[in-house]
Amino acid sequence: MDFDLSEEQRLLKESVDRLFAERYPFDKRKTYLAAPEGWSAEMWAQYAELGLLGLPFAEEYGGFGGGAVEVMLVMEGFGRALAVEPYLATVVLAGTALSLAGSEAQKAAVLPRIAEGGLRLAFAHGEKQARYDLADVMTTARRKPGGWVLDGAKSVVAHGDCAERLVVSARTGGERHDPEGITLFLVDAAAPGVARRSYRMRDAMGAAEIALSGVEVGDADVIGEPGAALPVITRVAEAGIAATAAEAVGAMETMLAMTVEYLKTRQQFGRPIGQNQALQHRATEMLMALEQGRSLELLAAMSRDEPDAAARAHTMSTVKVGVGQAAKFVSQNAIQLHGGIGMTEEYAVGHYFRRVMVIEHMFGDITHHLSRLAAAVA
Repeated sequence: MDFDLSEEQRLLKESVDRLFAERYPFDKRKTYLAAPEGWSAEMWAQYAELGLLGLPFAEEYGGFGGGAVEVMLVMEGFGRALAVEPYLATVVLAGTALSLAGSEAQKAAVLPRIAEGGLRLAFAHGEKQARYDLADVMTTARRKPGGWVLDGAKSVVAHGDCAERLVVSARTGGERHDPEGITLFLVDAAAPGVARRSYRMRDAMGAAEIALSGVEVGDADVIGEPGAALPVITRVAEAGIAATAAEAVGAMETMLAMTVEYLKTRQQFGRPIGQNQALQHRATEMLMALEQGRSLELLAAMSRDEPDAAARAHTMSTVKVGVGQAAKFVSQNAIQLHGGIGMTEEYAVGHYFRRVMVIEHMFGDITHHLSRLAAAVA
């Protein structure tokens, strides 16, 4: 099997790497975080200009018809730069939901606006009681003439603080854990009855708790078939796993490079500490973990369109466990080998550590996915 990038993919990777190298030094990132939005509107416009915001969408909707590998390359760049813009929430999560299940009218109205940088979305599915169970939905949607009324709450909605539209899951039938009876809705974040409590996560990324009280939506705002949204939600979560695996690999690359450079320059007893064979072995182990993660991120990208849902779920759990373990090993050792400076706010490596730890808990942590794999074997 040929794992080499195509010419177009190499050009994409070079463009993304060049953009972040020129426009996203760590000190500049602090400026972006201090902006009212918590990220850079200027960089968001740059992403649109380069075609990154429309990368995975079909050409008829203003996109470039890219696939999972192209998204992987972009997310690697986000991980290397520790970029904070809402690309994952808008393009990968909400964009995947609309691409898979949206009507032609919804796609035509929303996807071109995402691609041009004029609309931000968030995927509001998780609830406090659900943990990582995608079928555990207590938010309800009851019928009214010409539409629906939504009531409930969503928790830890990534970049829900700045989204203008929300893709919201709600139960239109069945009981709390039933796989059937879940429906997706496209909701205006400024609609009457929508309340948001915004905050920063441990990695400084924006998120929100969202409350829905008597929120009215029309039939035209239903995404896909009513009551049959769980397979779509599962595919969105799998797209998120593949994307964050690539982001974690990008972050690991930077942490390893910073650590090796530190070992070369930090002097102790008149010589670089990198001459210590034990530390050389530790850096080698970090490289091995990184390469294992890289293999798994590629597996995730190649498996996103696997038609067998059970095989796809098994692969994504394997990726989640493997990349999570690799990222934890690389980040913890990067902190340890840097010593005290690695724990300071002024030094970048600690911020990378926080981001990969947050990624571990997105879409199910290592323990959750190990349990899934064990259950499949049993």
